[in-house]
Amino acid sequence: MINKIISIDEAADMVKDGMTIMVGGFLANGTPERLIDALVKKNVKNLTLICNDTGFPDKGVGKMVVNKQFKKIIASHVGTNPETANQMNSGQTEVVLTPQGTLVEKIRCGGNGLGGFYTPTGIGTEAAEGKEIRVINGKEYVFETPLRADIALIKASVADKKGNMIFNKTTKNFNPIMATAADIVIVEADKIVEVGEIDPDHVMCSGIFVDYIVGGDK
Repeated sequence: MINKIISIDEAADMVKDGMTIMVGGFLANGTPERLIDALVKKNVKNLTLICNDTGFPDKGVGKMVVNKQFKKIIASHVGTNPETANQMNSGQTEVVLTPQGTLVEKIRCGGNGLGGFYTPTGIGTEAAEGKEIRVINGKEYVFETPLRADIALIKASVADKKGNMIFNKTTKNFNPIMATAADIVIVEADKIVEVGEIDPDHVMCSGIFVDYIVGGDK
């Protein structure tokens, strides 16, 4: 079996200036906090972030926003982090606000090799500007393209040494779908167990998507 377990520092070193990263979480719930802290310390710059939101100034990817590590952010809302709004309004950081359902579907398409999808969400708003509009059965739909990342940083409650994962309650959020849509997937797990300790029926995301695992017992 290939050893997927690496150190936090080794994981952080894989993130290079200019990369696109996906980070799991919803208001930092289900966000790999130790990986985020390592990236703040490394001070990698000019990243593009794909995330549901930008957390808080002192929690989640918000710490990286405060540290001005992103050139572009693709998220469904940024209201809980005033620093994101400041950087957006000053032109320091490009922020692409994307409806939450559209965001997750764009990631799903990226993970499944699909070319995109048509949705009625955003018709008649800025979200549809410059995009293809198609009438289907008399109703207008906007075409949305897939999203993929160089690296996905996700959080699991339990992972076995192959990367099969369990997520505790709402920490599941964006994590399983992001695991499908990146070239490299790094999982931060609260607990790492031996292969076979997780009942196959309880696996919420397959280790086939996982390249590296960090965390477990400190």
